[in-house]
Amino acid sequence: MPFLIITTVIWSFSFSLIGIYLAGHVDPWFSILMRVGLATLVFVPFIRIRRAEAKSALAFAAAGACQLGIMYLFYYQSFLYLTVPQVLMFGITMPIYITLIYDLLRGDALRVGYLFSALLAVVGAGVINYSHPGEKFWFGLLIIQTANFFFALGQVGYKRAMELYPLPPLQSSAWFYCGALCVATIAWLLLGDSNGLPTTGLQWGILIWLGLGASGLGYFMWNYGAGKVDSGTLAIMNNAMIPVGLMINFLIWQETPEWAKTLTGGAILLLSLWVHKTWIISPSAVRR
Repeated sequence: MPFLIITTVIWSFSFSLIGIYLAGHVDPWFSILMRVGLATLVFVPFIRIRRAEAKSALAFAAAGACQLGIMYLFYYQSFLYLTVPQVLMFGITMPIYITLIYDLLRGDALRVGYLFSALLAVVGAGVINYSHPGEKFWFGLLIIQTANFFFALGQVGYKRAMELYPLPPLQSSAWFYCGALCVATIAWLLLGDSNGLPTTGLQWGILIWLGLGASGLGYFMWNYGAGKVDSGTLAIMNNAMIPVGLMINFLIWQETPEWAKTLTGGAILLLSLWVHKTWIISPSAVRR
């Protein structure tokens, strides 16, 4: 949990930085390539090439290609159609994707209790973020939901890879970023615009921070933490980014939040975590 909480705070700044300073100003494909490339450079020294670990390497690379590579392709585009609060709002379905994908990959029957706690978290995030849809609502919704799906698929894929083909965290992260870099490189070569490079020191600085901090350190801590908790807690923590991200956006740009919705939704999120820990995990643990 501590790793997930710290990463939540780190990532919460990313929404505003991308939405305000990069979207519409810097070529999104270059932003993705630089962000993933810098993160990969941090972990490349930890790669160990062994034939016996080939299946493990492919599993973690596939997780990275989904969670960081393909997800970013849609995520960065969403800021061209949606505001920062809307991008956060449309992330409320993440717990559903995580719970369902995890059960499918395990070949298990759907656990209704896990789905209930995930739905409760969705309700809490929805209360915080409810607003009337704008003219670009449906297209923006489609883009961000696709990003959410691949983000969830990558998270669950990494967690399952650790369960089936465990590697040391630094080594598994190295393969994870290599998979993401393959996707980012192909996207830049096919779609990138060399005229859309950063033009200010601030833009370059933000990209460096996003690459080394939010992506490099952030995804390492998030995936490490994800391997230490159950899928239900992981699903709920995904939605914890919503109120934190909104509060940071409000504080930096001096926007006044709707306190009634924010506090009510936050309380429901905390309730969903308590219900999951107390009524769903504990009884099953006792039965085992």
